[in-house]
Amino acid sequence: MTAPRSARRARSADAPLRALGYTRVSTGDQVDSGAGLDAQRAALQAEAARQGFEMEIVTDAGLSGATLNRPALADALARLDRGDADVLVAAKLDRVSRSVRDFAGLLDRAQRNGWRLVLLDLGDTSTPAGEMTANIIASAAQYERRLIGQRTREGLAAKRAAGVRLGRPSVLGDDVVARVVRERADGRKLREIADGLTADGVPTARGGSTWSTSSVQAVLAGQDAARMAERV
Repeated sequence: MTAPRSARRARSADAPLRALGYTRVSTGDQVDSGAGLDAQRAALQAEAARQGFEMEIVTDAGLSGATLNRPALADALARLDRGDADVLVAAKLDRVSRSVRDFAGLLDRAQRNGWRLVLLDLGDTSTPAGEMTANIIASAAQYERRLIGQRTREGLAAKRAAGVRLGRPSVLGDDVVARVVRERADGRKLREIADGLTADGVPTARGGSTWSTSSVQAVLAGQDAARMAERV
C-alpha cells in the first residue's frame, strides 16, 4: 500500500512522530475503578515524553484481548494504515492481542503499511530482535492460557467421573467469574486478585465483603471458570 507511505514521506523530516497510545482493560470492575487504565495511560505518556511523540490515547474498556474486533483498536489500525499516524504504542503485548495468529498478522500489517508497533514491555517490534522477542512471548502466553483451561477441564471431568458434586450453588455473576479468570491468566497472584475484589466491594459467593485466596481458588475450580477459560 503506497498511499500511507507517501503520506508519511510528505511530512517534515524533523516533525515529531504521531503516536496512538492504546489502552485496554477486560472487566467492568476494572473500568469502574480506573486503576488499570490510569497506570497504562501514565506509562504511555511517559514514553511519549521520552521519545518526543505527539500522542493521542485511545481506549477499549471492558473488552477481551482474545480478538482484534475492538472499536478503538480497529479505528487506530485504520488510521495507521492510511498514514494518519506513525506508531502504535501499548504498555504490554497482552493489551493489544492475546492471540499468536492475530499478533503475527499485526506485525506483518505494520511492516507492509510502514508504521511501527512499540510495546513498552518488549520494545520496538520493527527491529528483528524486537519482533522475535514479541513472537516468543506471545506464543508462551497463549500456551499458558490454553494449558490452564485444559487442566481445569480435565480436573472437573475427573471429579464428575468419580461422582463428586462440584461446588455449591454460585451467587457470583458471570462478570465476576470472568474477571477472576482473566486476571489469573494475566499472571496475577491469588492474593492480588482477592485484594482487588475486596477493594472494589465485590461480594464473595457467600455474600461476604472480604475475599481470601481460597475463595478465589474456589472460583477458578468451578464449572463457570472452565466455561469461560477459552474466552480470555
